Amino acid sequence: MLTLFIKALLIVFILVTLIWGLSVIIKNVSIVDLFWGMGFVIVNAFYFCNSGDFFPRKILLLVLVTLWGLRLFIYLSWRNIGKGEDFRYQEFRRKYGAERYWWFSYFQVFLLQGVFIMFVSLPLLGAHSQTGSDGLNWMDYLGIVVFIIGFAFEAGGDYQLARFKHNPNNKDKVLNTGFWKYTRHPNYFGDSAVWWSFGIFSIAAGSYWTVIGSLFMTLLIIKVSGVALLEKSLNVTRPQYRDYIQKTNSFFPWFPKK
Repeated sequence: MLTLFIKALLIVFILVTLIWGLSVIIKNVSIVDLFWGMGFVIVNAFYFCNSGDFFPRKILLLVLVTLWGLRLFIYLSWRNIGKGEDFRYQEFRRKYGAERYWWFSYFQVFLLQGVFIMFVSLPLLGAHSQTGSDGLNWMDYLGIVVFIIGFAFEAGGDYQLARFKHNPNNKDKVLNTGFWKYTRHPNYFGDSAVWWSFGIFSIAAGSYWTVIGSLFMTLLIIKVSGVALLEKSLNVTRPQYRDYIQKTNSFFPWFPKK
């Protein structure tokens, strides 16, 4: 398992280095966001191809991770390409200075994302390396159900938000229908659920400790780059959001409060 992990780590290191070089040429760090989903697809495919026989659980995981990663890549490409560098990276450029951010970004953004990808992908390593038979058990089917729920919330939430933003009449308004009626962040909840489904597949294969990757992904979403960051921004830019907070759960879906 360790050898497999180290080889995948080297592949990710090479890829993030190449993407960083491209970002320096085009002066746009935002391209790293497009690699996030595809990074997991590549790592998972490597585990699949180099961990022995192609058992049903491993094939299932290959399909599900590829579906999740490709959807995210296509969505982010559609949303971000042609829009310039994300405001977060622009702020970093101003903070650290454009004359040194070109190399600073390699460590702060690209290498860091590579490390995160490897850590979060631990359930995939566990599921592929520990699966040694053709059989699926009840936990595999539980994993499928959790994946479907998570993927529906993530993809459905992104689609509803994109349609909402596309309508100019919704400028400065708050989306509170569809999936957004039950949680203020259905896409983030869905993303977390998807990764817990991968953790369930890992447990089904007999690898328990690797579930820390699913936990780490959830902590990233809630405390670092997802919910906390967006809530802080929306509270300032959209006054109606404060009323939305009073009625709607932040993360886990539930019926709105009266």
